Amino acid sequence: MRTRRLWIAPTILAMLAAFVAVLVAARPEPAGAKPDANPGPRDVVVHLFEWPWASVASECTNVLGPKGFGGVQVSPPQEHVVLPGSGYPWWQDYQPVSYQLVSRRGDRAAFAAMVSTCHRAGVKIYVDAVLNHMAGGASTGAGSAGSTYGHYAYPAVPYGTNDFHHCGRNGNDDIANWGDRWEIQNCELVDLSDLKTEAEYVRGKLVAYLNDLISLGVDGFRVDAAKHVPVADLQNIYSRLSGTPWIFQETIEGGAGEPSPSEYAGIGDVTEFRYGDVVGTAFRDGTLSGLQNLPSQMLLASGDAVAFIDNHDTQRNGRAKLTYKDGTNYALAEAFLLAYPYGTPSVMSSFTFSNPEAGPPASSNGTTSAVNCSSGWACEHRRRTTANLVAFHNAAAGTGVTNWWSNGGNQIAFGRGSTAYAVFNRGGSLSRTFQTSLPAGTYCDVANGDFTNGACTGTAYTVNSSGQFTATVPANGMLALHVDARGAGSTTPPPTGCSTVAVTFASTTTTVFGENVYVLGNRAELSTWNTSGGVALSPATYPVWRGTVSLPANTAVEYKYVKKNGSSVVWESGGNRTLDTGSACALTVNDTWRS
Repeated sequence: MRTRRLWIAPTILAMLAAFVAVLVAARPEPAGAKPDANPGPRDVVVHLFEWPWASVASECTNVLGPKGFGGVQVSPPQEHVVLPGSGYPWWQDYQPVSYQLVSRRGDRAAFAAMVSTCHRAGVKIYVDAVLNHMAGGASTGAGSAGSTYGHYAYPAVPYGTNDFHHCGRNGNDDIANWGDRWEIQNCELVDLSDLKTEAEYVRGKLVAYLNDLISLGVDGFRVDAAKHVPVADLQNIYSRLSGTPWIFQETIEGGAGEPSPSEYAGIGDVTEFRYGDVVGTAFRDGTLSGLQNLPSQMLLASGDAVAFIDNHDTQRNGRAKLTYKDGTNYALAEAFLLAYPYGTPSVMSSFTFSNPEAGPPASSNGTTSAVNCSSGWACEHRRRTTANLVAFHNAAAGTGVTNWWSNGGNQIAFGRGSTAYAVFNRGGSLSRTFQTSLPAGTYCDVANGDFTNGACTGTAYTVNSSGQFTATVPANGMLALHVDARGAGSTTPPPTGCSTVAVTFASTTTTVFGENVYVLGNRAELSTWNTSGGVALSPATYPVWRGTVSLPANTAVEYKYVKKNGSSVVWESGGNRTLDTGSACALTVNDTWRS
């Protein structure tokens, strides 16, 4: 959804729980729901946000299936509004016009082909389903399948005025009082026409849409804006679906009076927004030791929760503590999501943006472009620390945390029974002997190399008969071992012959005439933060500014970008960026200017 209420720490949970219980008890008994489904043993979900269907199919075959991902969350496939006057924003896809499967990502045939291709690769498809509303009153023009529509008229469904709520409280029918449950579930969310989901006619249309998707092989649904629909209404709809689709519901924890995510846990899984707050903050600030008892800091039980560091909304509304723009810290947090046992993990794969309203890379008519991970698509899920940790997560399925170690601050390590072991370091270089429960053997460090044909492309570590191994983990680095990646490999970092690394900084930055972009940092090569110097970046591939500088190998570096125009200097927002130069001879860092 485009607009959301930010989470407010609940200070009166007991009173709220009692208030909720009374309201829920007062509702008529809903139709019986089917047993709560789950995504199965390969449960890691990647949200390929706004990816076109052909690109999703290719990714399933070439990346997701081989790496062990369990499923893809795809963006809403139904006909939606088309808004060229707004630059085809990302949120137009969340304003349905009809339930025809024609969107800017492809038509019905392309969608069906994508589902079949992903299934052949062993990857399930979960659709982002918009059930709460149709389009906004300000949206005009034909939909993505050519259908006409109005705020309360959708002839292609058909829906008319009587199929929507008209709360009549606030002049424009928008939610005004977020402490009033009735308004939240009967008034309009940012002018979006609110469906009368208690009506049998509307329920029938929604059930038909979801069952149509199931008939094409769709395995489940992420239900958008679920807390704006009463539990009884959703339960009735879910109970009428074919098969046993896995359902997880977007419910944002709010203040007193708002529906609680816990209410929805009985009819499906629920998005746990606290996870990104807690884990994102820990990796952003280097306060990792407090993650040992992570489940006790969550609202939802692990079996009910879908956990994530960021999603498409929190990236844009300022709630996310870390996003792809935060580089190494974000990558480490995503790896922790896969290593630590809590909830069903959902990793993000974004398109890059500076304008939070912007849509994905597209042609001039708004049709989404094929994904190219070096041009406008962030593809976070392909980073080794994410892609290779999926196999770690799968190997450790069903095991709890063992052998926890912490330095009391920014360095932690833990095992997953006798199947896996991980180290996370947000401090200085860490050298120690780690105690594990792993069987004796040689293990590939899959966070820093690949396990291919029984051998390691990176460093391997020998675990002795006591379950111990010795390693050095660099600043802002990690290590990950698991029983499905045991094989021969170098027991020391492979030599590169390079004592320095040619680091190329590539920053997507929009400038005005006369402005130039520089990178500064905490080393002499980066002018030690002195704005009179810095490494000048070239605009030859504008809007990407590039420049290369030699930095020492295996060194932690802090840096930021600045714009200079004569004597005027403008720093990008946010904290210092970080990188570890590693041991390769060359490294490219891809960033986007933080406004």
